Amino acid sequence: MFNKILIANRGEIACRVIKTARKMGIPTVAIYSDADANALHVQMADEAIHIGPPPANQSYIVIDKVMEAIRASGAKAVHPGYGFLSENSKFAEALDAAGVAFVGPPVGAIESMGDKITSKKIAQEADVSTVPGYMGLIEDADEAVKISNQIGYPVMLKASAGGGGKGMRIAWTDEEAREGFQSSKNEAANSFGDDRIFIEKFVTQPRHIEIQVLCDTHGNGIFLGERECSIQRRNQKVVEEAPSPFLDEATRKAMGEQAVALAKAVGYASAGTVEFIVDGDKNFYFLEMNTRLQVEHPVTELITGVDLVEQMIRVAAGEPLSITQDDVKLHGWAIENRLYAEDPYRGFLPSIGRLTRYRPPAETASYSPGVLPQNVVIRNDTGVYEGGEISMYYDPMIAKLCTWGPDRATAIEAMRVALDSFEVEGIGHNLPFLSAVMDHPKFISGDMTTAFIAEEYPDGFEGVELGEGDVRRVAAACAAMHRVAEIRRARVSGRMDNHERKVGTDWNVSVQGQSYDVRIAADHDGATVTFDGGDALRVSGDWTPGDQLAEMTVDGAPLVLKVGKVSGGFRIRTRGADLKVHVRSPRQAELARLMPEKTPPDTSKMLLCPMPGLVVKVDVAEGDEVQEGQALCTIEAMKMENILRAEKKGVVSKINAGAGDSLAVDDVIMEFE
Repeated sequence: MFNKILIANRGEIACRVIKTARKMGIPTVAIYSDADANALHVQMADEAIHIGPPPANQSYIVIDKVMEAIRASGAKAVHPGYGFLSENSKFAEALDAAGVAFVGPPVGAIESMGDKITSKKIAQEADVSTVPGYMGLIEDADEAVKISNQIGYPVMLKASAGGGGKGMRIAWTDEEAREGFQSSKNEAANSFGDDRIFIEKFVTQPRHIEIQVLCDTHGNGIFLGERECSIQRRNQKVVEEAPSPFLDEATRKAMGEQAVALAKAVGYASAGTVEFIVDGDKNFYFLEMNTRLQVEHPVTELITGVDLVEQMIRVAAGEPLSITQDDVKLHGWAIENRLYAEDPYRGFLPSIGRLTRYRPPAETASYSPGVLPQNVVIRNDTGVYEGGEISMYYDPMIAKLCTWGPDRATAIEAMRVALDSFEVEGIGHNLPFLSAVMDHPKFISGDMTTAFIAEEYPDGFEGVELGEGDVRRVAAACAAMHRVAEIRRARVSGRMDNHERKVGTDWNVSVQGQSYDVRIAADHDGATVTFDGGDALRVSGDWTPGDQLAEMTVDGAPLVLKVGKVSGGFRIRTRGADLKVHVRSPRQAELARLMPEKTPPDTSKMLLCPMPGLVVKVDVAEGDEVQEGQALCTIEAMKMENILRAEKKGVVSKINAGAGDSLAVDDVIMEFE
């Protein structure tokens, strides 16, 4: 086995590899940029080596710098994680020349399957059904438009060396094809150092289902079931699960056998993923092969009990697979939610800053098939910590929260509770959106496609409005919590004589536009909250004032609330809803109804920066008349280019920012007459 493993990556995946290497007794070496000097993966590794400035194209994807770190560490093996150099054949060649093992597939397999254009051609030659498209290189935007018309809109423009949703654009018109071509090239160059673009037909209403394969250097190859990855935003997966609620055993077997045959055709050895799009009739089409570990690999590990990172290391060390296809059994159901540093209320734009609070739900012991399968498992793969910073230079992923249960319904319910228990403060994040997806009827039914988010949230995410029953449960819990806080205030020491404060039993709770008159009857075990009209809910829990997480039981069912303080009540976040709950005495409630509402300032004639980022270019000048939908400027953040467009017709009166300027959220970019 290897003397030590250098991990040519950062963040969550670097931490993930370190955990398995530590379990195997193999020392690890981390690399880091200036921005990652205090990162979690640096703290976890046995050694750490600095490799350059924050931008990835000056550090993590510079082969010479990584090779220098390998020589300095004396490591005899390198795990590339995902992204960065993980599918770079030149990096694999450099390792081979230096006598260092690459914990991944052979160079030939990377070149054949890692390049999307070449892999499509190989798949076609192997009689694998593929999506129609143009596999040649495209020189300029004019050619992109011409090819798009030949294929027929809509089309997908994709970076040949791409991954993780970078360098991908959907175009429905000539103008979108022209703009998308340039943006895809820019993102591809910045993220992968390779700006080649190809175009294929965009198949509407498909499912995205992928097969996990595992091959060794002795000719053995197996597949470990599938992952359903249809819930995506901007071509990047958000929620994954295994197995798929759509596939039957026959389709699963056919897809798996085809995936293994394709891997063997290129001499594949390591863990890899063959991605398919699947239509409503269970016809499947080869999409691409990722010659690396996938972000969503934990759900496969949870339903099979196979540590994929360990298997990759053993294959790289020349060991044969210790399991056969007959040994692969799928147990239970697993779901993964990707927690991103992005603000769902601002169109999911990236958010950066310091994690002032980061408290994931407690992880449970790793699942092993046949051992207490009735137990729910919670797993959180992360690369951050409380007090750490989310940088603008890298992918905005904070964590991958996974749950396992004996069936899909149990895994979903476990995920709901885990999301409600996950405390993140200091930055914008997508926890509310993930909670909304877990409660969405279409997701619960399993009847979703890659168009799920676009169809169900066409105007973006504006939060969740709870049903009447859930609102009453929150109101009852908050009334009981307010009573506990009032009792503490009534018992404060140092009071003046004859100023005893009594806590009443009658209160008014206002939440989500509703107003409830309630009466609280408390005892040693909790409180009974009776609503005007006679309905009563029993509330129990151990919340004390100051706790930011309340784990309650209301009417016999669990209710987890994130709790903040606002004047006269609480800020409550649960099941994707963000609520202000005011608990007042009857007289206070009467007076509150007379207070005027504060209106927000008018920003309708301003273009505000929706995220922290860098101005790439400004497309208009002062005095220009702009039309609805016209591009105004481009902002780059976290390796993604975002084109800001005019919401309505107008005239530009003032421009406050130019190319190269760094902007904060809500900075005024330009103003209109």
